[in-house]
Amino acid sequence: MIARLAILLAALVLDRLIGDPPWLWRTVKHPVAVIGEAIDVLEQRLNRPDFTGETRRRAGFFALGLLLLGALILGGFVSALCDAFGFLGMLVEAAIVAIFLAHKSLVDHVRAVGTALRQGGLVEGRRAVAMIVGRDPSQLDQPGILRAAIESLAENASDGVVAPVFWYLLLGLPGLLAYKVVNTADSMIGHMDERYRDFGFASAKLDDWMNFLPARLTAVLFATAAKISGWLPGGRSGAGAPSFLAILMTTRRDAKLHRSPNAGWPETAMAAALGLSLGGPRRYRDLIIDAPQLNPSGRRVANLGDLARAITLFERAMGIMLAVIVVALMAGLPA
Repeated sequence: MIARLAILLAALVLDRLIGDPPWLWRTVKHPVAVIGEAIDVLEQRLNRPDFTGETRRRAGFFALGLLLLGALILGGFVSALCDAFGFLGMLVEAAIVAIFLAHKSLVDHVRAVGTALRQGGLVEGRRAVAMIVGRDPSQLDQPGILRAAIESLAENASDGVVAPVFWYLLLGLPGLLAYKVVNTADSMIGHMDERYRDFGFASAKLDDWMNFLPARLTAVLFATAAKISGWLPGGRSGAGAPSFLAILMTTRRDAKLHRSPNAGWPETAMAAALGLSLGGPRRYRDLIIDAPQLNPSGRRVANLGDLARAITLFERAMGIMLAVIVVALMAGLPA
């Protein structure tokens, strides 16, 4: 476990400093892209329109099983190979883990939304937010664009950083690869439309289970970051600031309103810390979802300052997680 903590610490620092360099992934395919291609091949071959719903569901379980088996075998093999090379192997494993973390890339994409709005107005802001959300941004005004970006930041803090860290700590590289397989499958086929409802059932349910604890841990990290840093919504001080307990109580109350059993936790915690109301109705292509608001007493009119504060809160929350890992590592080292 000490070696795993050291590897994870190096990976988090590496991801924060370097992220996903575009030049690298123009040369070779990103592992998540390879996973996506495997999912696409299986979906095209096994999710046939002439199958019954029950047959599609069974095919979805089979496809996910194949993908997980491959992830576990590959993760175990690479982990054993890295172990055989001692310190050099630890460095290689840290680089591999960093590839599956999304701290820097997430911040860069969310910050780009604010830059686009300032420099190009609504047209460029909608184009930038479309890079990180699945909803149709064509009808969003500036506050809507900013809320969408903040929601994406909150949700992906769990999916893109906390959950990979959690599963790597628990099961090493096999656990990390298994999580990325499930999470990628959920994003591609875990939908409720006619094509994917049955075939993607297994992926969607397993993704819900694998994100259960990480989503709630992310909410706690946001509440802790808001409390210990003295960071307050709107730059105010004093009685207007939400307490740690108030953020968690609001989160517990409103998170269950979200259509996802997990995404509502980090999103509501972010909303309560910022003093914003997130969620609400949204459009996905031709589908309009009348989603409830999270922290409905908060402001609906988000501004560019709120986006900057959301990024600050995310950075501090991830810093707290990093500090916990450092403390755990130091506590486990021999005296």
